[in-house]
Amino acid sequence: MSTAMRTKRARTGAVAALAALLVAACSPPPAQPADGGETSEEGATVATATSAEEAGGFDALVKAAQEEGELNVIALPPDWANYGEIIETFSEKYDIKVNSAQPDGSSQDEINAVNQLKGTDRAPDVLDLGAAVALANTDLFAPYQVQTWDTIPDAQKDPDGLWVQDYGGYMSIGYDSAKVPEITALSDLTKPEFKNKVALNGDPTQANAALHGVMMASLANGGSLDDIGPGIDFFANLQDTGNFIPVQASSATVESGETPVVFDWDYLSAAAAKNVPTWKVFVPSDAVLGGYYFQAINKDAPHPAAARLWQEFLYSDEGQNLWLEGGARPVRMEAMREAGTLDEDAAAALPEADGEPQFLSEEQAQQAKDVLAKDWAGAIG
Repeated sequence: MSTAMRTKRARTGAVAALAALLVAACSPPPAQPADGGETSEEGATVATATSAEEAGGFDALVKAAQEEGELNVIALPPDWANYGEIIETFSEKYDIKVNSAQPDGSSQDEINAVNQLKGTDRAPDVLDLGAAVALANTDLFAPYQVQTWDTIPDAQKDPDGLWVQDYGGYMSIGYDSAKVPEITALSDLTKPEFKNKVALNGDPTQANAALHGVMMASLANGGSLDDIGPGIDFFANLQDTGNFIPVQASSATVESGETPVVFDWDYLSAAAAKNVPTWKVFVPSDAVLGGYYFQAINKDAPHPAAARLWQEFLYSDEGQNLWLEGGARPVRMEAMREAGTLDEDAAAALPEADGEPQFLSEEQAQQAKDVLAKDWAGAIG
């Protein structure tokens, strides 16, 4: 069951405008890749290859990846945007073992692992990051352009391939309709019926989803993308009334009933309905806040060929449709629709939502993160 909203022309334009600003303002010089890796017929090593062609061709890349035999991923919960099926499909398709570390980790946990495990065979090969964390750490990434590069909007990728946006969604409120009344506005959450029931997916000072949850609350309470303060005040009020639970929400806490109301991306929240049939998802029309995650390759990846093959798979029609099956909008969605390769049944399952979507710029995301680092702990206490 999906809760991501249908892609609309207005939203596409907004994303393009945002990402164009990011590209113009934030594109650093290409990172220097690590040494080592398999050597292609052209003499380039897989570890420095910026395309399958440079790796000797796609077949050569597959062979090199299979010789490595493993891929290290991090912070990819199996119920997050259909990652469980994505990992299983990739592993079976190419006969490569996927080692999944810290499935419930945050974007910052991924960067910490890259730095702490550098030079070991346990370091992450690939990263799936929130925008603010990704753009602050581009010096850790290896440039790479997948074979479908030309069908990815220019505004949603670094021109050198240091990062590429992968899938997106809207911030939402998921809730168990058997445990709480119907939610039609964020203000409903202040009512006594929601005592000890409202949670975030993560710590907003570290997790991108939680930061967007607080920002959505700000937009619904007179704030703006430049002012997350009203969102902090909103959660402080929920804390004072006993409605907010300082517990990191997960599929387990939802299924157990510990967190019957959760701020999370719509496609993540939708997954709860598989095991909690009474689960519903609400996107407030006065605070439609969207965001895309970013893919990147660790420039010191212990399995550089497998890392590049993983990217090729994710941005193939097959990989993009697997994200769509999970309720997330893949970055190549419009190009695939035009080409007739989009899973139209999965696309048709995406629910409608009203309101003009908004997207944080890099500067706004960093500003919000700085304010949260200063004020969140004191507000929630």
